[in-house]
Amino acid sequence: MSATIITTEDLHEFKLELLDEIKELLSKQSGQIKKKWLKSPEVRKFLGISPGTLQNLRINGTLPYTKVGGVLYYDYQEIMQVLEKNRIHNKS
Repeated sequence: MSATIITTEDLHEFKLELLDEIKELLSKQSGQIKKKWLKSPEVRKFLGISPGTLQNLRINGTLPYTKVGGVLYYDYQEIMQVLEKNRIHNKS
């Protein structure tokens, strides 16, 4: 049986890899979106709405968007603001 020598550099590299994997797992678990700009399919999936509903939200001005080269982009923070603004507080 041969002995393997582990250096402090090896441990440091292992720590960085482990932290990266933990961060990836946490980001998948939290459901939080990390991107600033989302495309239409991402917004539809995030909100759980159809293409027609997303189009209606654009047309009636509920959801702001940016169009670049035929691609529509939505600011994640603006989506969250719309959700907060339209929040309904029921008194139970």
